[in-house]
Amino acid sequence: MSEVRVLARPRRWANALPPIWVDSALAAAVLVAQLWPLLSRDNPHGGPWHWWGYVSVIAATAPLVWRRRSPALVLVTSLLLGESYDLVDEVAAQPIWYAGLVALYTAAAYSGRVTRVALLTVTLGGGLLMVGSWETAMRGIVLFVAAYAIGRAAAASRARAAALEERAARIARDMHDILAHAVSVMVVQAEAGPLAVERDPARAVAAFDAIAAAGRDAMEQLRRMLNVLKEEEGPRGPQPTIAALPALAEQIRATGLDVTYSTAGEPRPMSPDAEVAAYRITQEALTNVVKHAGAGRAGIALTWRERELMIDITDDGRGRGPGLPSGGNGLIGIRERAAACGGPTPGRAAAGAAGRAHRPANARRCGSSRAACPTPRSRGSWWSASTP
Repeated sequence: MSEVRVLARPRRWANALPPIWVDSALAAAVLVAQLWPLLSRDNPHGGPWHWWGYVSVIAATAPLVWRRRSPALVLVTSLLLGESYDLVDEVAAQPIWYAGLVALYTAAAYSGRVTRVALLTVTLGGGLLMVGSWETAMRGIVLFVAAYAIGRAAAASRARAAALEERAARIARDMHDILAHAVSVMVVQAEAGPLAVERDPARAVAAFDAIAAAGRDAMEQLRRMLNVLKEEEGPRGPQPTIAALPALAEQIRATGLDVTYSTAGEPRPMSPDAEVAAYRITQEALTNVVKHAGAGRAGIALTWRERELMIDITDDGRGRGPGLPSGGNGLIGIRERAAACGGPTPGRAAAGAAGRAHRPANARRCGSSRAACPTPRSRGSWWSASTP
């Protein structure tokens, strides 16, 4: 078993604890380490050590409990109180650095660039002015620079982990949308095929063609998604965008659902992320119509406004579809895609509205946001997302 696996479980366990518990335990460990010389050594002058040594150590260490809430304040407090340790003579000889090192690590990991660089400068400058020898000063510089570097490395590691998590969530949403849409179309066509073979052979052939087309499209899109997962990524095919919505409507028509497509207003340029999000939201809304609405007609309406694109997906169903299973992940994906561009919380619309989404026309990029989307009990759900 590798060292990484051995440390993985304790790390997960520690990450699951409330931060205040972890910081309190860390502060207690630092306190014991700094008090140990006072507790384990005898005063060469006889008698106990001066009470101020205990007070300054405790006061310098206690703020670590709040190190993540106020990194700058905790660092300055710990350094100043630590330096006050030597104001009296009858204390154990030791540098009171542990609390300051932990506080500087925290400031490097959680503070903004200007703040953390300023704190590092003040820490090193103050150390050069306050220590008694160059040897001690150099040792302090090395330790505090190392603490700062470790803090920055920890921040970079968290940022990379967050980016990987966002990437995995995005790929999972895309794969769900691709598979749910393709399987829904194929199931509806496969169920209608046997009946059409006897009554309308031409319609049966069209149903089988639609099944094959849906499968090929799903395979192509999945191939693009899998390319993203490769360590050495090759050229990626383009993701579907708003321009592909008419083809999507045509694909849904093959299931027997009469789908209309209309636009209003002057189209405006959108970021690639926003275009893909608009397509996927529309795709998922139509998939829900096919699976659950029991509708005969549906409509896709795009309305371009000055700073946003509004997409309305409507149907005439009564909520009695083919009865295909649903885990609710599609609605969560819709909410996440809408919220990724800064949209408000989803709500509900009047009966007959299968979906509504607002997309910022001038959006530069879409990030990631997690929130639960209420699963509708009827066909009257809508979703929206917009940015100022």
